[in-house]
Amino acid sequence: MDGRKSNKGTKGNNGGRPSKSDEQNLIEKLSPMEDSAHKALKDNVEAGEAWAIKLYFEYMYGKPKQSVDHTTGGDKLHIPISKWL
Repeated sequence: MDGRKSNKGTKGNNGGRPSKSDEQNLIEKLSPMEDSAHKALKDNVEAGEAWAIKLYFEYMYGKPKQSVDHTTGGDKLHIPISKWL
């Protein structure tokens, strides 16, 4: 036996995600704190806390796309044009 059934991707193993009922229970427990959480974030944004400002913008507008150069390590590519024509 190679242990594939204990992999997270197997059918019925749901990848470690909590069940819907567990998520719903957590939401119900946290809902009464929603107003105070918003107030705390607002207070920290107004106080100029960098982490709060970053969190606000990431949730309001999404994270900026990151570009990754997998080929040159930041160096420019030098392809002679005459070779390709």
